[in-house]
Amino acid sequence: MAQELFVQQGFDETSIEDIAAAAHIGRRTFFRYFSSKADVLFVASDAELATLRRVLSSAPAGGDYREAVTEAVVVALRVPPGDQLWARQRAELVLSVPALQAHAAVVFARWRRTAADHAAARFPGHELFALAVGHAVLAATLAAHEHWIAHPGTELEDALRAALGLLLPPQPAGPA
Repeated sequence: MAQELFVQQGFDETSIEDIAAAAHIGRRTFFRYFSSKADVLFVASDAELATLRRVLSSAPAGGDYREAVTEAVVVALRVPPGDQLWARQRAELVLSVPALQAHAAVVFARWRRTAADHAAARFPGHELFALAVGHAVLAATLAAHEHWIAHPGTELEDALRAALGLLLPPQPAGPA
């Protein structure tokens, strides 16, 4: 509901009162669940991050790390068929509204750290590699979402796989 208002009226032009009225709740009730109107668009972020962590932690130790990371990102960001429009609008808002980009930076940092920690645990002694993996995951997810928004006939999962294939660094050889 709030997202629809953001799309129709603009994020900055939509007030918390507008959101509360559309949801048939009071302003105080809104603040029981959200600390700001930006939080409404990030309600799924904790679950997405938890899925990323869960899938990464269950990846086979000896397998190709790039396949494991790609699968984890795709599973974490998978959009159910009925939620395609919602997810596309959410991505468009997050990538285009400065106030949301500032809010997203915190979420993006958690994704980057999670991917880097996974790579560091898998390849001890390769700190630069682990940092590169974290940044590559973030860059690939952003690039994939931008592509998906610009090309409505495409699937986010395909864009994620392609972007991760382009950006994830090769696995380090031997000890650091």
